[in-house]
Amino acid sequence: MSESDSFIDEVAEEVRRDKLFALMRKYGWIAISAVMLIVGGASWNELQKARSQAAAEAFGDAVLAAMASDDAKSRLAALADISAGDAPGRAAVLGFLAAAEAETAGDRDAALSALTAVAGNPEIADSYRQLATLKSVLLSGDKMAAGTRDTTLSALAAPGAPFRALAMEQQALALLSVGKADEAATLLAQIKEDADATPALQSRVEQVLVALGKGAAPE
Repeated sequence: MSESDSFIDEVAEEVRRDKLFALMRKYGWIAISAVMLIVGGASWNELQKARSQAAAEAFGDAVLAAMASDDAKSRLAALADISAGDAPGRAAVLGFLAAAEAETAGDRDAALSALTAVAGNPEIADSYRQLATLKSVLLSGDKMAAGTRDTTLSALAAPGAPFRALAMEQQALALLSVGKADEAATLLAQIKEDADATPALQSRVEQVLVALGKGAAPE
């Protein structure tokens, strides 16, 4: 390579370097800002995860401490002092636990109140809300107006509902309570064939059908 060619290459390289430095001076802040945003975002996410983990652990510890008492009323009072914060799942847990302890303590009104709070909270997952509603029907028994019970169970027994089979069982029992044995047997037969019915539920259904003379007696 001649000296003139080498000189031209060196000049071209210097020009490219000057252009690169000029671009860095002009736009380098964008790259730096992007890096800072990425690093800052990652740090914020880690901080949020750590806070969520700490809150979950604190909630779990509080629940365990509340359930340590031997007295249902004391457990219920301790649960009432626990905050679910802005976590719908924790609110559902507290609601179901409070309902169970209130029922154990013989306070049905308090149990129904806890279940109603879960069922009426739109932030809580629909499956939990439906479970709370079904438990309310079971706990209310004949204290719930027949029309209200029928409407509620019909909604819970809708196709695709998570507790459809259990709701249908309650519908069948309600029919039996008013002497509609044939209608109840038809509904029980449907439950028996329902893919969502658990073995325990199918066994209960079969026993009722046998009692009604509509099923095969066990061998």
